[in-house]
This record gives sequence, C-alpha cells and structure tokens, in this order.
Amino acid sequence: MLLAVLFGPASSASAQQAEPGERPSQCRAIASLLPSVTYAQFSPSERGLFDGKPAERTVTITYITHATFLIESPEGVRAATDFAGYAGPVLPDIVTMNKAHSSHNTAFPDPAIRNVLTGWNPDGDGPIRHAITVGDMYVRNVTTDIRSWGGAMEADGNSIFIFEVAGLCIGHLGHLHHMLTDENFAAIGRLDILMVPVDGGMTMSQEGMGEIAERLQSRIILPMHRFRGPIDRFLSKVPDFDVEWRGSDSFKVSVTSLPDRPTVIVLPGV
Repeated sequence: MLLAVLFGPASSASAQQAEPGERPSQCRAIASLLPSVTYAQFSPSERGLFDGKPAERTVTITYITHATFLIESPEGVRAATDFAGYAGPVLPDIVTMNKAHSSHNTAFPDPAIRNVLTGWNPDGDGPIRHAITVGDMYVRNVTTDIRSWGGAMEADGNSIFIFEVAGLCIGHLGHLHHMLTDENFAAIGRLDILMVPVDGGMTMSQEGMGEIAERLQSRIILPMHRFRGPIDRFLSKVPDFDVEWRGSDSFKVSVTSLPDRPTVIVLPGV
C-alpha cells in the first residue's frame, strides 16, 4: 500500500505552528499546506513508520457506550472519550469530557486517572486549551460553541479532541452543535478516523454531520450518540461512503490498514 505525502514551502505551514512548549501536530502540519503542495508517494517502510515491526504500530478502538470510545496505543496508553465515569474494567490514562449532559462527563472521576481533560473552561474565562503527550499518544483540542438549555449559544463550551498516535489522527466531535468554520477545519487538520454523533436532534443535523465527514475525508467514520432513530438515516446522508457492520465492539487499525475509500464502521451497541 502506498501513502501520499505532501510537501510545501515552510511559510505555508505557519498557521499550524505550535505554541511555545507545545508539540507540533502531524495532523495540522499536512492539512495547512494545502493547496500549495507537491505530492509524493512512499511506502510505509520508506517513511520509516514501522521499522519492520508493524504490530507495534496498531491502535485498538473499542466502543463503550453513548459517546465513549476507548483508544489504546501501541505502548498501552488508554484514552477514553466523553467519559462519564466508566470506560471498562481498566482505568484509562487519559479521559476527555464535554459539558452537554451527564452522559458526557462526570464531576467525580477516579482520582487515579492522571489526565482529566475537560472540553470547556471550568473557570469560564475563555476557551480551554489542551496539548499533552502521554507515552506515545498526543492529545489536543479544538473548541466549538455549544447550545445551552435555553437555546442560546455558549462560546467554546464543547471540544473536538484529536488523538495523534501511531501515525494516525483520530478525532472525536463531542457534542457538536454547529457547522465547523474554515478556521475550525484548519485547526483540526486531517482526521484519518472520525467519531461522529448521529442522533440528528440534540447535536447537529445528520445532513450537517455528513457534510463534515465528507470535508474531512476521513477514511473511517465511527457513528456514536444515537438514540431511537435508525442508523440508516445517517448512512443515507453519506451515500458515497462504504459501510461495514462489525460483529465486535472492538477493532484494530494502523496506517496501512486504513480503507482506500471513506468507510462508515458501525459497531455493536451504536
């Protein structure tokens, strides 16, 4: 399998430069070069991704419940998304939370969890910003607005969390309530794997989620946050994507195993 690599002038990448002390993002580094790029093709071994040990570059993703996935890195670092208190029998090393409902956060995370990342600023003073490295996993966030119970929009009340691990860029949209701006897309960068709410009511419309999935051109789309509506309603909004119905709530993925076409993977329980 051949992988596309993009090259461009150094000045084109200025929009993605990290803050002082922050690790540069491989996801933004490539996305920010568009459209001033030159395409080249290299095999994974030529890129030095695997060093002859592909098994060490595999990520495991498990659907837990509602909007919670467990992401496990090759070195065994565990991250749980929109954590509401449970992510399996083993405690995660990192949990991310969003404030929309109690099913997306907990006020009492186990004190043994070392990295608890809220998608909103508990102090209410501007957006929250995260950029941490734990082992072989780098986690950062891009804030979006959120709709309050009264219907008004609260600035920076939700976060899209991006997990960069084993050469993959994995994004979780959280409780997204509005279309993303060009600035949002630039801050996010590319996402190989996208976790997207598909309820079509409490978050964004299913049409809107389909548009976001298409623009990010993720290779794997993982539906989540579904209530009583059939999943087919969301699938109809992305008719050009392949669909796989899996029999297990967990799967392994690497750079070389990404599908050639954008593919919706529906895990049991969703």
